[in-house]
Amino acid sequence: MAAKLDYQWHLRKIMADRGMFSTTDLIPPLEERGITLSSSQVYRLVVDRPERLSLKILMALLDILDCTMDDLIEPIATADAVKKPKKAAAGGAPAAEGVGDLRPKRARIAPVDR
Repeated sequence: MAAKLDYQWHLRKIMADRGMFSTTDLIPPLEERGITLSSSQVYRLVVDRPERLSLKILMALLDILDCTMDDLIEPIATADAVKKPKKAAAGGAPAAEGVGDLRPKRARIAPVDR
């Protein structure tokens, strides 16, 4: 089974390496490249890990910070999520994985005649 991929966003670290300690330091260089973002949008871009990112913004960040995409985005493999056991149907035993037709037949209780 293939490992699930994830990524780490290093924008804040790269900005600190370049002497940019305030998120609003990115606003003027972005505007020079024709990208207008509010201070809250820039804050979320720096602090949070973006799920969707415009390629124009990505290319502008690479140009402003003079870095490569490998510096900014680091792919990592995540640990596979622990699978929870399947819940049993009402009154039944938990279903075993991979047993196919080798399941016991359900007991039928017939009424007793007295």
